[in-house]
Amino acid sequence: MKLLAITSCPNGIAHTYMAAENLQKAADQLGVQMKVETQGSIGVENEFTDTDIREADGIIIAADKAVNKDRFVGKKVLIAGVQDGIRKPEELIKKVMSGDVPVYQAELRSAEDIKKERKDKQNPIYRHLMNGVSYMIPFIVIGGLLIAVALTIGGEKTPGGLVIPDHSFWKTIEKLGSASFTFMVPILSGFIAVSIADRPGLAPGMIGGYIAANGSFYGSEAGAGFIGGIIAGFLAGYVALGIKKVKVPKVVQPIMPIIIIPVFASLIVGLAFVFIIGSPVAHIFEGLTHWLASMQGTSSILLALILGAMISFDMGGPVNKVAFLFGSAMIAEGNYEIMGPIAAAICIPPIGMGLATFIGKRKFRDAEREAGKASFTMGLFGITEGAIPFAAQDPLRVIPSIMAGSMTGSVIAMLGHVGDRVAHGGPIVAVLGAVDNVFMFFIAVIVGAIVTAMSVNLLKKDVSKIDVAQAAVAQEVAVMDVQAPQAVEEPERNVEIKKLTDITSLELIDIELKGETRDDVIEEMIQKLDSAGKLHSAAAFKQAILNRERESTTGIGMNIAIPHGKSNSVKQPTVAFGIKREGVDWGSLDGTDAKLIFMIAVPKDSEGNEHLKILQMLSRKLMDDDYREKLLAVPSKEEAYKLLEAIE
Repeated sequence: MKLLAITSCPNGIAHTYMAAENLQKAADQLGVQMKVETQGSIGVENEFTDTDIREADGIIIAADKAVNKDRFVGKKVLIAGVQDGIRKPEELIKKVMSGDVPVYQAELRSAEDIKKERKDKQNPIYRHLMNGVSYMIPFIVIGGLLIAVALTIGGEKTPGGLVIPDHSFWKTIEKLGSASFTFMVPILSGFIAVSIADRPGLAPGMIGGYIAANGSFYGSEAGAGFIGGIIAGFLAGYVALGIKKVKVPKVVQPIMPIIIIPVFASLIVGLAFVFIIGSPVAHIFEGLTHWLASMQGTSSILLALILGAMISFDMGGPVNKVAFLFGSAMIAEGNYEIMGPIAAAICIPPIGMGLATFIGKRKFRDAEREAGKASFTMGLFGITEGAIPFAAQDPLRVIPSIMAGSMTGSVIAMLGHVGDRVAHGGPIVAVLGAVDNVFMFFIAVIVGAIVTAMSVNLLKKDVSKIDVAQAAVAQEVAVMDVQAPQAVEEPERNVEIKKLTDITSLELIDIELKGETRDDVIEEMIQKLDSAGKLHSAAAFKQAILNRERESTTGIGMNIAIPHGKSNSVKQPTVAFGIKREGVDWGSLDGTDAKLIFMIAVPKDSEGNEHLKILQMLSRKLMDDDYREKLLAVPSKEEAYKLLEAIE
């Protein structure tokens, strides 16, 4: 029997190759001929030929990201997660051998298959929504920045606020920004639909989004806005998915994804929005707009609280955008006192988090304090997203704190009759003259930022300090390294990596790591690299490592962690290896503590993908249970080095 397998994980690094290695090993043990194609960050490797596919008795796809299956039409295809490829390779192979696997039919999947693919993943509704939002963000950034620049440089103060003269060059820049904004809702809808139904959902989703944003289709001046776009995206996606499941003759199957599904789904979504959905949703928006405009006195405070909470809740996400949309719509109605509180709330999360890092140095690490400077600056320009790195790292403490600050600032701005004549926020709009009652605006921002900063610092625990004596020793070692002739004269070079020991040495091995936490171990291993003269700046490389950890854990499971960073602070590709026999919590996907830790350091401007090649080598070899056990049991650095020679 001949089988094919594809492995792929979201980051396209360690788990991709771990699954490939385990599937290949299991196939060899079962006497099955297998070829494994990896789709990782380094690109597609060991790609299948037409002959491979034609001769294959079945295909296993062990992946947590979309894999194009068009080339497997008519073949038995088993779909599983990449973790199943790592942990249950024999079970997957035996299932294909038994024949109890569906035949893949041009873009068609049963509801059972879809559920099986997604059962271990996050809530699908949220995932589809975030897929659309992620593609929409660049259009928001382009539009917002171009309009902000145009207003800053080309705007002129008038009784009606900042205005750019019609024949000015900056009017053209403003129009370019406005053009970018027109794509936001169609892009949002289109890529929600793509997440649900793959490529056949794109056209129906974008068409539905355009109709949702353009109220002229259903007799509304306002349109259905972002909520309408979200509805259109989900409707288009599930309609396209439903059509995909309809059984059709084989002769029709090739044109299903390019003609039948897009055309019929677009018709259904478009007509449904024009005649059924669009007008009611638009009326809800219009009614809500009138209700917002009518709020005064006590009810205006409630409105300010709601808007402040919405703006800061997801920091640029859909909830934030709904509140922002209301404020923008009120500007068009001549009511600037709705956008005023929003403009204050927009900048409070990033300014507040920046302020928190300035005043609470015991609560934040060095890298976080550096991020705080950037966050504070982004807040000055009304970019709420500056607070996202802090919220992503510690959501339970940060999000309530920034919401409290934004709600406080929003209420103060509302009570102070702060108005904003421009659909933007932050001190920049006040400096440019777009804000009414500037004094109260700054009071609102300052008080809100202080509330956020104080709340965060009260809720967060003190970070572990680096021992002063250890820091002094490390500094002395670094000085000694600089003075040592071999360290000074060692040239920076491109290393041809054939095996792991080409880029490591005895001085980069520590079989008795002392650190008690993940960050302690990271600091300890970076000191190893620095002491060996492999870094220009230990602090800069540490930031690169921590930035990578924020994206997702590098604890790949089975007691292994592979922290890695690509930075200009690295002189040449290098690997440090450490053993923490009692283990340290690394947030690994399988819940195991990290005991074998490989730290990969690669220059940012190095040619090729050295760090990916190193990760691939490590991932494959570390799948061997006996090898891991031997490595954990080594009595000396020399024994560890001998074992590392086998990684190639």
